[in-house]
Amino acid sequence: MNRTQITLLLAIGALALWFAHRWWRSLTSKGSGGAMRPSAEQLLIGFVTNFFDTLGISSFATTTALYRLRAVVMDEQIPGTLNVGHGLPTMAQALIFIAAVAVEPVLLASMITSAVLGAWLGAGIVVRLQRRAIQLGMGVALLIAASLFALVNLGLLSKGGDALALSGWTFALAVTANFVYGALMPLGIGLFGPCMITLALLGMNPLVAFPIMMGSCAFLMPLASVRFVDSGRYDARAALGLTLAGLPAVLLAAYIVKSLPLTAMRWLVVGVVTYVAISVLRAALASPVRVSTEARL
Repeated sequence: MNRTQITLLLAIGALALWFAHRWWRSLTSKGSGGAMRPSAEQLLIGFVTNFFDTLGISSFATTTALYRLRAVVMDEQIPGTLNVGHGLPTMAQALIFIAAVAVEPVLLASMITSAVLGAWLGAGIVVRLQRRAIQLGMGVALLIAASLFALVNLGLLSKGGDALALSGWTFALAVTANFVYGALMPLGIGLFGPCMITLALLGMNPLVAFPIMMGSCAFLMPLASVRFVDSGRYDARAALGLTLAGLPAVLLAAYIVKSLPLTAMRWLVVGVVTYVAISVLRAALASPVRVSTEARL
């Protein structure tokens, strides 16, 4: 393990402790006690989505679909719940994969930094969005996720090359793209798929993409999530369910199961996510557009 890997692991560990403390302090300050205890269904969703996330099926898309199908979380609270609840399990994934794969330090640091800046900007916008805008964003995000799953199954996406680093315009494009993906994360659009595809199209080894995308999420999710925690725009019980069941699910998937034939599972996800995306968009288009007093003036 090189110095960059050790530094990143220590930084992610420290960030995880900071975020856990910040979130716990926010929860306990509400004095709600047992009311914050997740239900069995919320824990099951947390376990299943994080288990398959570790194996390569995005947790954001699957969690959003399950929340809407089961009416577990209100639409306007789903983006915040995803970012807050999946934060610590994603950081656990990052610790596991960064320890196993060495990445060119400048590229890794630049892409993580750009994703964090994008997420901080994006979270500040999302916490102020109205329900209709969030529904439209989630609907589009789910359609994008379903399309990516389908393209992967059909073998229509580049599987990457042998490059272990980028330079020149490819470096600049990758860093810029990660800023955009980071900005979209608070809206519920997962970074894993778009980031991996971008790096593959630029000729990078797909193995190297794992620590980049997981490291990006490990740093950006807790920093963006504090905006949702401070604003209260998330479901605390559901988020706790994602975290408490998600952490053991990550360890089980990474160290015991390690891999599964996921093609059939992806097709199932494509069908469910597409159905939910259409229902979200229909609900958004059917709801009236709110115009603030300031806008009318």
